[in-house]
Amino acid sequence: MILLEIRNLIVEETLLQKFENAAAKNKPDAVNVTVADFDGVLYHISNPDGDKSKLMVSISLKFYKELQDHGADELIQREYAEYLTSPEDGYNISIIFDLEKLPQDYKEAATKAALLKRNCFASVFEKYFQFQRNEESGKAMAVIHYRDDETMYVNAQKDRVTVIFSTIFKDDDDIIIGKVFMQEFKEGRRRFQQAPQVLFSHKEPPAELAGTDAAVGDNVGYITFVMFPRHISEQAQDNTINLIHTLRNYLHYHIKCSKAYIHQCMRAKTTDFLKVLNRARPEQPKTEKKTFSGRSMAKQ
Repeated sequence: MILLEIRNLIVEETLLQKFENAAAKNKPDAVNVTVADFDGVLYHISNPDGDKSKLMVSISLKFYKELQDHGADELIQREYAEYLTSPEDGYNISIIFDLEKLPQDYKEAATKAALLKRNCFASVFEKYFQFQRNEESGKAMAVIHYRDDETMYVNAQKDRVTVIFSTIFKDDDDIIIGKVFMQEFKEGRRRFQQAPQVLFSHKEPPAELAGTDAAVGDNVGYITFVMFPRHISEQAQDNTINLIHTLRNYLHYHIKCSKAYIHQCMRAKTTDFLKVLNRARPEQPKTEKKTFSGRSMAKQ
């Protein structure tokens, strides 16, 4: 199974192309690119006020206001201070690059811009990881409605941080395949004792969400990750955030891939069966017929 990229490759490649063009002293081109990402996130790359020597990258997240309550603005300021500008209309964050004054390492700048979504998500995780490292319990649970009908919950306790994703399964067979994937996570922890604990509940939310408005239903699933201090230390937290924030998309991507593979196998097997049936068809006896003029012809 593959891991999804944590950065948006279209944004990164578009910026790299423009940066390399500027580094070669070529005339800059106009750009107006809108890129859709997972979770309803939109990127927009454009020339502000039609100035081709400037590149603006904007991002829109429907749930950004919830992230702001957990320090998203401060984290974005920390990561993008030299590039930040007033947000474009309809977007939450905008950063701007001057093609006439390229950053010394413009490849790193392009990668950093492509990590905007990841860094927005990181704010809530960094906050609750710090709560655990300080052994602060009793903090209110973070509730992030990262999709219209799906929610992420983050809670810190003295000895662990719990991250719960609610997810909607569109088809009944998605639930079956999803359970198989969750079972693989459990099996993985048996082989690698250092891995986080993974729990899966169907229809009903886990006990940690008792008393909340967590959804219930036949097509609702809850994935719980229990992370211990070794997973959220200052040295390990970046890698943990990279992996955990893509979990929902990782699961549904591989469910779709699994279904496509099963359909491919079924079509291939059906083709083989048809070949066998065609070979087993008995030969028809030849019959002789005559034309109006009396000439004979053979017919099968």
